[in-house]
Amino acid sequence: MWQSLYDELQDHGFIVLAVALDQPEAARPWIKVAKASYPNLIDRDHHVADLYNLVNVPQAVWIDEQGRIVRPPETAGSTDGFRAMDRQTFAMPEAAIAERTRVKGAYLDAVRDWARRGAASAHALDEGRAAARLSLPQDTIAQAHARFRLGQHLLRRGELGDAEEARAWMTEAARLHPDSWAMWRQAAAKDARGLAAGPEFWARVDALGSRPYYAPVDLAARPDSPSQ
Repeated sequence: MWQSLYDELQDHGFIVLAVALDQPEAARPWIKVAKASYPNLIDRDHHVADLYNLVNVPQAVWIDEQGRIVRPPETAGSTDGFRAMDRQTFAMPEAAIAERTRVKGAYLDAVRDWARRGAASAHALDEGRAAARLSLPQDTIAQAHARFRLGQHLLRRGELGDAEEARAWMTEAARLHPDSWAMWRQAAAKDARGLAAGPEFWARVDALGSRPYYAPVDLAARPDSPSQ
């Protein structure tokens, strides 16, 4: 998806910078298979998540040529349709698939419009609107990231007893920052595919109740934008 969008829009100065919030041994095989021609980074300590207050994947931040945030972190075209999945067969209802396709298409069309029209795009937010949408981290979130990085350091050091202590620090980080699925995912148990998508994951999803896993994105045109 992102490769085809990059190929389509690179002549307009559009660049994709992909950042995996994961361990190198987990993320690198996926990057190699994808063979993307845009930059791919692995952020095992979640520095980018700390800087931009990212809580899940995929999330995206739109940044213009001047380094200004045009759209703060938001869900990059994903939906909660997976919650309707049959957990035994992994089949999804047709309506959920159709909605996922619609939302993803609308998001990618918004990216195209911004890449081609810049600040004139109906989806480009000015400084005031962008600031209003920013979700600023609280002190406990900063504490969570500090504990998470300590846990990661202990895992890499690999001395006797470090792994158990590392998991304790990372579990505490996830407790302090319960909205961070990315942080929780690295400390959670993995299935045979290496994914944190087992019973513990689904129990956490079910505990959301009516709250979203992927927050819906408001792509409504600015009131001052010309019709497209």
